[in-house]
Amino acid sequence: MTTPLIAVTGATGQLGGRLAFRLAAAGAAQRLIVRDPARAPELAGASVAVAQGYTDGAGMRSALEGADTLFLVSGRESADRVAEHRSAIDAAVHAGVSRIVYVSFLGAGPKATFTFARDHWATEEYIRSTGLRFTFLRDNLYFAMMPHLVGADGVIRGPAGDGRAAAVAHDDIADVATAVLLDEREHVHDGATYDVTGPEALSMTEFAAHLTRATGRQITYVPETIPEAYASRADYDAPLFEVDGWVTSYTAIAAGDLAAVSPTVRILTNREPESFATWLDLNPQEWAHLRR
Repeated sequence: MTTPLIAVTGATGQLGGRLAFRLAAAGAAQRLIVRDPARAPELAGASVAVAQGYTDGAGMRSALEGADTLFLVSGRESADRVAEHRSAIDAAVHAGVSRIVYVSFLGAGPKATFTFARDHWATEEYIRSTGLRFTFLRDNLYFAMMPHLVGADGVIRGPAGDGRAAAVAHDDIADVATAVLLDEREHVHDGATYDVTGPEALSMTEFAAHLTRATGRQITYVPETIPEAYASRADYDAPLFEVDGWVTSYTAIAAGDLAAVSPTVRILTNREPESFATWLDLNPQEWAHLRR
């Protein structure tokens, strides 16, 4: 019997890379889809295929040939991200892939407060339209982004008010993805949408307090109004869609959209998810820049 082949996108990134190591440890057959083969990890049971992004239709079709499942990490934020996702999905259909496990976002919907979550909803709908088997992993914000919200003055600024977010560690998402991909109970996760969160919902003030403890430097949160948030980001000279995403990540917190704590990690991995405090202790390289 042929072992089903899992195609992993983002294999040189924070999530796809973690997943690839877990699949290798489990003895799974996988194909790592990367832009630069020199950066691909060397893992038992893993082959490497090159595609220059999701819009490289020929590259993606070739990379997916013979794969049973596509693990689709969402592309970087761009004005054309949904079109990029559709291109990758079309390649999967053309190559005969039977299942897509897609990394989406909590609360994905056409009217989501967080504008990037609307892209995820559009991608989910397109996957549904293909008739392929699918599973959606709707992640909360990543712990890894929190240290990078801190300005040079030690202040996190944004219109989150006193709202809360149940942010999550990449390791927990990778463990959930591994459980879904390798579950031997046939079709048990087909059509499922799993919210993937950390164990608690924290306010931005509480995130700042945890960062203060870890770094030994005073980190604070200063709430902004929405006009103040746009004004304070004007110097980045970023396109409007990107600024909208930055600002609405905070307003989604203020609206309570990211506060729900899900049992997914516990149910699918049989352990509790990492807390932000634990994540900080285990990943000092992620916030080392705050000490400088």
